[in-house]
Amino acid sequence: MSNQSNATAGAMPAASTTLADAAHARKALLQEIRAKWGKFSEQELDELKGNDDLVTQLVAKYGLAKDVAQRDADAMRKGRDI
Repeated sequence: MSNQSNATAGAMPAASTTLADAAHARKALLQEIRAKWGKFSEQELDELKGNDDLVTQLVAKYGLAKDVAQRDADAMRKGRDI
């Protein structure tokens, strides 16, 4: 008989949990971006490859200066990566 509790028996492997957590965090961040900057379509948000893409899109869609777009994107992300 093992000392492992029933709560951990059958739990997802750590790598799968981490991937699921990352996907959930990305989805939540993209929802926040969409709420703040409504000109983004769902497809455009899904196509964002990283933080630089967000800044580029903010410059293009909202006519922001790059430094302003970077500041706003950083404030929205709060250290989270896309």
